[in-house]
Amino acid sequence: MRMLFLGAGGTGGYFGGRAAQAGVDVTFLVRGPRAAALREQGLRLRSPRGDATVRPRIVTANDLGGHYDVIVLSCKAYDLASAVTAITPAVGPGSVVLPIMNGMAHYDVLDYSFGAHRVLGGLCQINATLGPEGEIVHMGSYAGFVFGERAGEPRSERCVALERALAQVDFSCRLSDTIHQDCWEKYVFLCTLAAGTCLLRGTVGEIASTADGQAVMLGLLEEAQAVSAASGYRVRPQADAAARKLFADTESPVTASMFRDLRQGLRVEADHIVGDMITRGAATGIATPYLRVAYSHLQVYQNRQSEKAS
Repeated sequence: MRMLFLGAGGTGGYFGGRAAQAGVDVTFLVRGPRAAALREQGLRLRSPRGDATVRPRIVTANDLGGHYDVIVLSCKAYDLASAVTAITPAVGPGSVVLPIMNGMAHYDVLDYSFGAHRVLGGLCQINATLGPEGEIVHMGSYAGFVFGERAGEPRSERCVALERALAQVDFSCRLSDTIHQDCWEKYVFLCTLAAGTCLLRGTVGEIASTADGQAVMLGLLEEAQAVSAASGYRVRPQADAAARKLFADTESPVTASMFRDLRQGLRVEADHIVGDMITRGAATGIATPYLRVAYSHLQVYQNRQSEKAS
């Protein structure tokens, strides 16, 4: 099985790097400067699960050749259009596209671009980022990679083949029979976490330690859960309990990657995560006042960033 990972950032770099370390045929499609650095230094992983330097195949858009069996997208939502353009030459008759991006809105774009039959459902659970020298820094010991068919037979031939190819990797890998449900539950949790930590500018523990922080986080959570239920995917009790437990933890250092990007003055996925949840709520008659406050806050930030860039 030939796998192509678009990008070698914290998320794609970790999962693709561990797959390559396990002997999977992995190629990374990256931009020129990143390609030069990876060819010179290798892909360096720094993790509580063990450090490693791997040397997978590296290509740029100019030298991408042939088709791949699985193309993994781990880009930011604001780079999706350019990502579609970049991977199109790699998509053949038997290829599948596997997004492990945040949110849900990207599926419409990918279905339109490649056909829904070529697009698997996917998500990842990891806290990772790029270090100052381009290394992948895994913060925490857990890394989860979940995928599955969005329609038809859950254990399709292509999904079983991918499951077998990833059998020896050093991360949790699961072929899901309920990938839509899994994706929605992650979306609900991530939207809540991003909205809350960006709005209140702190870790979960710092927020939970304030007079009304836990109530605000639960307000955000319950709005997102209501949108999910109205969309046909009621959050299961286990996922609900796990989220409520975390958001009440006064010692938790957890933040959303969106908050970390915001603190660094980087672009954020506010429209794709929080904005899209609000849009879906409006379409299904669900009021989202907490989310609207958080989104307004994020829009102020985005507008300031646009003014600086102009």
